Amino acid sequence: MKNRSALVVDARLTHATGTAECEAAAAMLGDLPAGGRITVGADKLFDTQDFVAEMRRLGVTPHVTQHTNRRRSAIDGRTTRHAGYTISLRIRKRIEEGFGWMKTWGGLRKTRHRGTARIDWQFTLTAAAYNLVGIPKLLAAV
Repeated sequence: MKNRSALVVDARLTHATGTAECEAAAAMLGDLPAGGRITVGADKLFDTQDFVAEMRRLGVTPHVTQHTNRRRSAIDGRTTRHAGYTISLRIRKRIEEGFGWMKTWGGLRKTRHRGTARIDWQFTLTAAAYNLVGIPKLLAAV
């Protein structure tokens, strides 16, 4: 999701394996064209040595919420000292708002289909619908 516009940029459906979200995020960010430096905002699930190292290898700054108890965080002062880190963490809630909309209005709370391929289709279509609902708000602001 793009922070400034809150539009969904890419959507992937995965099996829940415990590491699937990190793997999907790395794959989506790896597919982006090379260019300027980008950041990725994420919750504590993504605060792992492997994910942070992969993001840095891809040239992506990981703005990941730090684990603060019972575990050492993979995010260090190189990232947290910048004001952009704090802003990214505050804006990150927009991602959850999109998922909430998709569950409530997009019909994803209880899917009508079975099978990964069909649910992936429904998820992608719902993400596109979320963008279509948000575009008039963006145009009105311009």
